[in-house]
Amino acid sequence: MGWGMLATVAVVAVLALALLRYPRRLWTVPATAIMLGAAGYAWQGSPGLPGHPVAPGGQRVEVDQGLIDLRDAMFGKYGTYAWSYGNLADAMLRQGDRERAVKVWQGAVRQVPEDVALWTGFGSALAEYDGNQISPAAQFAFDKAFALAPEHPGPPFFYGLALVRANRFAEAEPWWEKAVALTPAKASYRQALMARLLMLEAFLQEQARREGRPMPGPAR
Repeated sequence: MGWGMLATVAVVAVLALALLRYPRRLWTVPATAIMLGAAGYAWQGSPGLPGHPVAPGGQRVEVDQGLIDLRDAMFGKYGTYAWSYGNLADAMLRQGDRERAVKVWQGAVRQVPEDVALWTGFGSALAEYDGNQISPAAQFAFDKAFALAPEHPGPPFFYGLALVRANRFAEAEPWWEKAVALTPAKASYRQALMARLLMLEAFLQEQARREGRPMPGPAR
């Protein structure tokens, strides 16, 4: 039953690529994502058993579409590894399966170890899996992304986002400032980064006001 459903998904994916006139030379990217899903299913699932309804392993996660759009804008969309693996990991999150989302990104960096977007996604997934705390494993993934592309705004932005989710707001601010500084003036996503940075600055200023602490203005 399970293998039949997986085969159906593969056929539908091929038809969709054909209808969308997706470049054939890039078909290996979505094919890799499908193969990764099949491998994970064969490893952890029970493809020989009949299908039956089960309760999800965790609470469903509301995936922020705005962040997905921002990730696609910063790292590329159609035909990129980040887009293919990211979509698969997002699907796992929507099902509440943070562990499999992490394993998707882990498989991705093993397949393409020099891709900055994949290491950034891996770091973000690890931080979320660890209860929105930046564990040593998450820190390692982000550090790898920084080393691969020190001038790319993506890693500092998503690292800053992980810090925000960990309630480490003051630490996040310089990383978002760096992301904005590294973003080309004409980049489509620059305004989105600026808006998030301004909201963070406003929050920190209000926090300082309530605590009676002086708060310097933005460094820009």
